Amino acid sequence: MTQTKKIPYKIYLEESEMPTQYYNVRADMKKKPAPLLNPATLKPMTAEELSQVFCTELVKQELDDTTPYFDIPKEIQDFYKMYRPSPLVRAYCLEERLGTPAKIYYKFEGNNTSGSHKLNSAITQAYYAKKQGLKGVTTETGAGQWGTALSMACAYLELDCKVYMVKVSYEQKPFRREVMRTYGAYVTPSPSETTAIGRKILAEHPGTSGSLGCAISEAVEAATSQEGYRYVLGSVLSQVLLHQTVIGLETQKAMDKYGIKPDVIIGCAGGGSNLGGLISPFMGQKLRGEADYQFIAVEPASCPSLTRGVYAYDFCDTGRVCPLAKMYTLGSGFIPSAHHAGGLRYHGMSSILSELYDQGLLEARSVEQTQVFAAAEYFARVEGILPAPESSHAIKVAIDEALKCKESGEEKTILFGLTGTGYFDLKAYENYNNGTMTDYIPSDEELAKSFATLPQVE
Repeated sequence: MTQTKKIPYKIYLEESEMPTQYYNVRADMKKKPAPLLNPATLKPMTAEELSQVFCTELVKQELDDTTPYFDIPKEIQDFYKMYRPSPLVRAYCLEERLGTPAKIYYKFEGNNTSGSHKLNSAITQAYYAKKQGLKGVTTETGAGQWGTALSMACAYLELDCKVYMVKVSYEQKPFRREVMRTYGAYVTPSPSETTAIGRKILAEHPGTSGSLGCAISEAVEAATSQEGYRYVLGSVLSQVLLHQTVIGLETQKAMDKYGIKPDVIIGCAGGGSNLGGLISPFMGQKLRGEADYQFIAVEPASCPSLTRGVYAYDFCDTGRVCPLAKMYTLGSGFIPSAHHAGGLRYHGMSSILSELYDQGLLEARSVEQTQVFAAAEYFARVEGILPAPESSHAIKVAIDEALKCKESGEEKTILFGLTGTGYFDLKAYENYNNGTMTDYIPSDEELAKSFATLPQVE
């Protein structure tokens, strides 16, 4: 297709224009997210308590809700230059195929070996672990993107990396598992027999396919029972959203260079890292009264924490050893259907995004996975990128919004996050193409049973 428009197909920033600071959206929130609570005392977690699990510098970032910007260490900036700045792409082909007057942009985070945005936080967390003099880190991973990213970061910094991978993904995505092992990570399907919590979960739920909550419990136990290790997390925590703001900051600067203002900003939502990273700088403008945007979080109908969850304090893990976080949750014991083909399996949502959603600053929609894969294949055939199933939730709603513009004649500008590629998700694509993929939506009775187990916090 001949390009005649002024906006380039791909907008790249210069290296000199890359962010040198992370943006902390909490600093602009008048009502802050509720603090993490100690499950034993139900009092806010102290830095000393959190430092038994997390790296000291990361604890400072986690607890600070007033400092608007944190400097990005030069070593991390240099690492980012291997794959950043990432492109902001104008989806001209998709616009033309849909016949919409809408202008569609996506920020593409799949141009690194891990295949996703997760590397942005992985290198930062690994850096602070190395700086603290630790031997290694432990973590969990759902679909595998986070585990892959962390294994890359740890290999670069020569740290041990122990990954507890949700069992259903461990079995469905052997190639993702092997990339982690190639980078030197030890990968264990969760729940496992290697931890007390894993054995307890297996005894209570024989044959379970696992969940992120299960894997978190095992990873935390592994970290706290070994000298020289700390636990790191790929989403949900405020520190992770902080690191991921490089996505939104780059996007904002690229758009500003061409005088582009998005009307609608869309991201997939599991724990909240990519959505929070994309929208934070724009949300900051909205909170400060400088601009207005429509923000849409898109989650799977099989794990709908925002659209069907409750806003309450809950455990961050199934084994109930982690702090309590106030968030939209389905209950820490909720285990998504094994038939769900993507990530986005976490039972709760980032406290930051939960508070923004509760204040009405953020919308949420849930979509069924067969619709998601239909959108993914459509996008792949038109735009030439095979998207990750997680990202495809955002693609689905971006297409929906563009078609609304076609009906109304509105010329909205739509921005969504393309968090990564789907080359390790071909088993799921095979199921969709063979017609064997199914949709699963938890019943009200299932959710009510899970809600009944929520801790009682005044």
